[in-house]
Amino acid sequence: MQIFNFSQPVNFMRLKWPALLLSVLLLIGSAASMFSQGINWGLDFTGGTVIEVGLSETADLTAMRQMLAGAGYPDAVIQLFGSSKDVLIRIPLRPDLEQAKVGQAVLQALTGELAEPVSLRRVEFVGPSVGEELKQDGGMAMLVALLGILLYVAVRFEWRLSVGAVLALGHDVILTLGLFSVLQLEFDLTVLAAILALIGYSINDTIVVFDRLRESFRKLRDATVDETINHAITSTLNRTVITSLTTVLVLLVLFFMGGALIHGFATALLFGIAIGTYSSVYVASAIAEVLGISREDMLPPPEQDDAEISELP
Repeated sequence: MQIFNFSQPVNFMRLKWPALLLSVLLLIGSAASMFSQGINWGLDFTGGTVIEVGLSETADLTAMRQMLAGAGYPDAVIQLFGSSKDVLIRIPLRPDLEQAKVGQAVLQALTGELAEPVSLRRVEFVGPSVGEELKQDGGMAMLVALLGILLYVAVRFEWRLSVGAVLALGHDVILTLGLFSVLQLEFDLTVLAAILALIGYSINDTIVVFDRLRESFRKLRDATVDETINHAITSTLNRTVITSLTTVLVLLVLFFMGGALIHGFATALLFGIAIGTYSSVYVASAIAEVLGISREDMLPPPEQDDAEISELP
């Protein structure tokens, strides 16, 4: 299936310096937001109590928030869980609360105000030490993934491409974290899973471009480095667009119909796919060119016959 049919390669590298400048400004803005506002960590990382309750009729979330605020839980986060009759309540960790009794206290507050019966499905408590461990493990997982990709690309291709690929991945992760910091969206384990998935998605797109770049360096022997990179990106553009659109369609369904629990997951991947496609074109390839990638770096070393070598004086 051909979406684009170009007679000549698109000159992507003509905009490499404006694109790199834009990326630097976005990275600075993301870092500034994370430093000033921080990240809105979810209960998975900060600790607290998660309570799932079931109702016999459709839940009125606004009324339930008012009930819990009157009962002493103004910071409670209330979301639908699965159906309109299943509700998930998150109570952040507070020093004035006895966490072991929070579940029953919330159930009593709702039962006393609601005319319909309320059933307690489950109560889970996440301590602050567990949340801190999750932060460390999540950060370590991202670091190990980036280091593994750095090594893989360096062995398979060339170190300049390896640096470009890892910097592009770091670019994608930081901008996604910056989005959650600027909008103060809740960052929970599903968002962490989305960022790890984004690393895999983005590097796959970059590897496809690099594979075609290596082939183009071998075929277009009279072309400049700019022209070769433009040819490689243009020749993979149809594949990139089709893959991205297919993934975006699924994520849009999850975003609008998947419920509040995976809203952050879908948001992170929707934004990350757009940034990842951009970084595969402009960040990874442009950085490799700035570092001085050349045709000689990508061609295999010449092989000489042993007999010819032995006859040399």
